[in-house]
Amino acid sequence: MSATDHLPILTPQGGAPRAFTDAREAVAALQALYTEATSFLVEKFNETLSGTQPTARFRAFYPEVRITTTSHAKADSRLAFGHVPLPGTYMATITRPDLFGNYLRQQLGLLIENHGVPVQVSWSATPIPVHFAVAANPGVNVPQEGVLDFPLRDVFDVPDLSTTNDDIVNGTAGPNPDGSMHLAPFTAQRVDYSLARLAHYTATLPEHFQNHVLFTNYQFYVDEFEAVARRMLADPASGYTEFVGPGNSVITRGDQPMPLFPKMPQMPSYHLKRADGQGITLVNIGVGPSNAKTATDHIAVLRPHAWLMVGHCAGLRNSQSLGDFVLAHAYLREDHVLDDDLPVWVPIPALAEIQIALQEAVAEVTQLDGFELKRIMRTGTVATIDNRNWELRDHSGPVQRLSQSRAVALDMESATIAANGFRFRVPYGTLLCVSDKPLHGELKLPGMATEFYRTQVANHLLIGIRAMEKMREMPLERIHSRKLRSFEETAFL
Repeated sequence: MSATDHLPILTPQGGAPRAFTDAREAVAALQALYTEATSFLVEKFNETLSGTQPTARFRAFYPEVRITTTSHAKADSRLAFGHVPLPGTYMATITRPDLFGNYLRQQLGLLIENHGVPVQVSWSATPIPVHFAVAANPGVNVPQEGVLDFPLRDVFDVPDLSTTNDDIVNGTAGPNPDGSMHLAPFTAQRVDYSLARLAHYTATLPEHFQNHVLFTNYQFYVDEFEAVARRMLADPASGYTEFVGPGNSVITRGDQPMPLFPKMPQMPSYHLKRADGQGITLVNIGVGPSNAKTATDHIAVLRPHAWLMVGHCAGLRNSQSLGDFVLAHAYLREDHVLDDDLPVWVPIPALAEIQIALQEAVAEVTQLDGFELKRIMRTGTVATIDNRNWELRDHSGPVQRLSQSRAVALDMESATIAANGFRFRVPYGTLLCVSDKPLHGELKLPGMATEFYRTQVANHLLIGIRAMEKMREMPLERIHSRKLRSFEETAFL
């Protein structure tokens, strides 16, 4: 028996359920409950670190929001979100309402409007792990087990994998223990877990991430992104206000130096910010489907409006040249990292809005259109594999499959990013640049880049940025396609 088993449990008081017909008031109530809960845990945690012997077990709960509907009246079927599919009670635990304030006000406002019933705010039954409660306090760290004079889990709640999973988005979750159904795609603990991982992997705080995310696998794009950001900051009419790099370094003028971060993270991220969050984030995920999955697993909780892969690929057709673009309209998935979450028999459809935005952006940047555009861009299937040295294998197997699939390009990230976009209901797309043609003797070796190739790589990032700006101008209900929604979908986007 632990020495703390006999201790009473102390929790913040209050939190009685309150009903709201105004989304702003509901979010303010969620914020008040969350602040009360985390402040309580931080205070008690600091007391224990100061050497005060615990006289109680300390527990605080995430706030929750509920809605109960009784009518079978059909909501506006044009909307992919903002309504529940059937009468009943739906619930979501909430974390960081300060970070997700705009998102919550939008989602709760649609629910109240579409169903004509109030939402209810109260404490949930899910404890907040102390690790996540102190996460917003950079001067406070949770020590490893064994450092303190008592087991941490005897006095505070710690992360619980039973509420930190992807069961809801994977479509395998049953009802909540009280019989209510799910209102949001992620639980609060799942969100907190990813927020902590994002700060670790990218060396930037989640607050800096923008609603439009570009992924790349090549450092050159980072250099180009900073150059573009500096030009944008020098233009007051651009609407961009800040550029943020690893270590949360911020510049607000195009001529400001960007402080060097001494130890680059695994997936450095850069943020060209707008005041409304509608700017552009670039993440250099490096090479491989594992990195692609890790990055998108965690960025998904921020509910971005779109993410695109703009990286290098192997061209598979003799008619292609180095520097040509490939616009993916289908994916051959041989990356295997998502096989347990999204079976390979699940089709990953192309999203018309993103395909059109990308094609129009290519035409604008290259000043080519119509039949002339076909000289430098192919639309077709992109194959994604988990073996970087696939060229060294017996070609009779891989090459035959690639030919049968009608693939025009091959890489190690695009299908993973698209499939996770499909899984997490985040609109996705892919525009690649041909960097080698291994089937035709043009291997990725030093000195092989042509002037055309170098020019096209510089244009590539501009195309991705322009495509994102086009999508930013679209209504939210248009970009978030109903193709990404299942039969009984969560009301929250």
